[in-house]
Amino acid sequence: MVQDGGMAMGKPDEEQKGLFVTYKDLPRSTGHPFYQALDVQLRSRGFDRYVEGLCAKFYAPTMGRPSLAPGVYFRALLVGYFEGIGSERGIAWRLADSLSLRSFLRLATGKEPPDHSTISRTRRLIDVDTHQAVFSWVLGALSKAGLVKGKTIGVDATTLEANAAMRSIVRRDDGRSYNTFLEDLAKASGIATPTRDDLSRIDRKRKKKGSNEDWKNPHDPDAQITKMKDGRTHLAHKQEHAVDMDTGAVVAVTIAGGVEGDTSTIEGTLDAATANLADAKKQAGDDSEQVEEPEEAVADKGYHSKAVLFSLQLCGWRTYISEPDRGRQHWVGEEAARDAVYANRRRKRGRRGQALMRRRGEILERTFAHTLDSGGLRRMHVRGHTEVAKRALIQVAAFNLGLLMRKLFKVGKPRMLQGARAAIAAVLLAIVRILALLLRSSSRNIASRPTLCRSPAASVRCALARPAVAFATGC
Repeated sequence: MVQDGGMAMGKPDEEQKGLFVTYKDLPRSTGHPFYQALDVQLRSRGFDRYVEGLCAKFYAPTMGRPSLAPGVYFRALLVGYFEGIGSERGIAWRLADSLSLRSFLRLATGKEPPDHSTISRTRRLIDVDTHQAVFSWVLGALSKAGLVKGKTIGVDATTLEANAAMRSIVRRDDGRSYNTFLEDLAKASGIATPTRDDLSRIDRKRKKKGSNEDWKNPHDPDAQITKMKDGRTHLAHKQEHAVDMDTGAVVAVTIAGGVEGDTSTIEGTLDAATANLADAKKQAGDDSEQVEEPEEAVADKGYHSKAVLFSLQLCGWRTYISEPDRGRQHWVGEEAARDAVYANRRRKRGRRGQALMRRRGEILERTFAHTLDSGGLRRMHVRGHTEVAKRALIQVAAFNLGLLMRKLFKVGKPRMLQGARAAIAAVLLAIVRILALLLRSSSRNIASRPTLCRSPAASVRCALARPAVAFATGC
C-alpha cells in the first residue's frame, strides 16, 4: 500500500558502461589552491626540466617502456611531506585517491599515478648526489627570494627510528642471533636445557649487552642500537640539520649512525652547509642577498668541546655554543684551546649570544617538528644511510619550499587552508564569549547599586548592560 505524499526507493545505477570514455566524461578536479600555486612556482622556475637534465644519465634512450618521469618522482616525495606521509606505499595510495594531487604531478589525462614499487625503484635508481642537487636547487630558489642570509648557522641533531627490529640483530663475529647467543651462554654455565626464565636471568646480569661493536642488524647494517629520547631502545639513525638562524631555512642535512657524538659530526655538517650556500648563491646570481661565506656557528652544549672549538676557530668560525658545567679545568700545554673556549664563553654571555641562544630553541626545533613529526618521517621506511639521506634531502627541500610559499601566499602547508576558517571561527567565538561575560558582570554590578551612576566608566558599563537594568538605575 502506497501512502499519499511518499516517494519511490532509489536503486544503484546498474547501466552497462561502454568500452570507451570520452574526455568530457572523465571526472574533473578544480585542484587544491595550495598545490596549484606550488605548481606554478615550480614550473616558472623550470623545475621539471632541471631534474630531467640531472636524471638523464640514469635512463636508457630506447630500451623498454617509458618509466616514471623524474619530475613526477620528486613531486611525489614533496607530496609526502605536505600530506604528512612517511612511507612510499602511503604516498602511492594518497596519489591514487586524489585528483588534485594527480594534477600537481602533471599526469596525462587517463594515466594512473605511480604505485609504491615504481617510486621505490626510481629512488634506488637515482643516486644521492642527484637528490643533493635538487635540494641545492630549492635552496637557490630561496636565496633568490631573500630567504637565505647565510651569516649565522645553527646546528642540531635528532634520532630517526630505523626500519629494522631489535629482535633481528645478530653477532658481528659469527652471525648468531641474540636468542642463540643466550642459549650458548646458558649451556656454558651448566644449564643443559635453559628455559625462558633462565635466559632472562642470564641476560639481565650481563654488561654492555647492546654494544654496537658486537651486534648489527643484517637488513640494515648502518642502523645502530640507540637509546631514544623517550627512553626506549631502538635501531636508529642520526639526522643533523644546519639552519640559517636569520630565516629558518635548512641549508644542510647529514645522516650518521644513531650513537655518533655531536662533537664528531658538527664539522662535517658545517662544511656541507658552506658548500650548499655557495651553490645556492651561484644559482641565485645577482638577486641573492647572501653573504660571501657563513661566519657564526650556534649549537647546544652537546657540541661543546675544546677540540671542536679550537678546530672551528682555525676554520674561521665564531662560535656561540652552550657550555656544560664541567667544573675547573686545567690548561697546561693547551693554551690555544683555552683561548678558543674562553672566547666562545665571552661571546655566548653577550647580548647577541643570549639572543641567539633563545632563537636556537625556536628555529632549530621547528625544522624537526615539521619534517619529522608532522611530516611523517620520524620513523624511516627505507634502509641504509644512502637511502635515508635521499628521503631526508627531499623532505627538507619540501620544508624549504613551504617557507617560500609562506612568504608569497602566507600559507606554508595545504592543511593551513583547512584550519584557517576553523581558527577564525574560534577567535570570533572567543570574542563573543568575552563580551557576554563582560555584559553579565556589568549588569550584576549595576543591579547591586542603589544610587545613580555618575562616573564615565560607570556610564559605559550601564550602556553595555541590559536596557531594563540601565533604565532602572537612571543611567
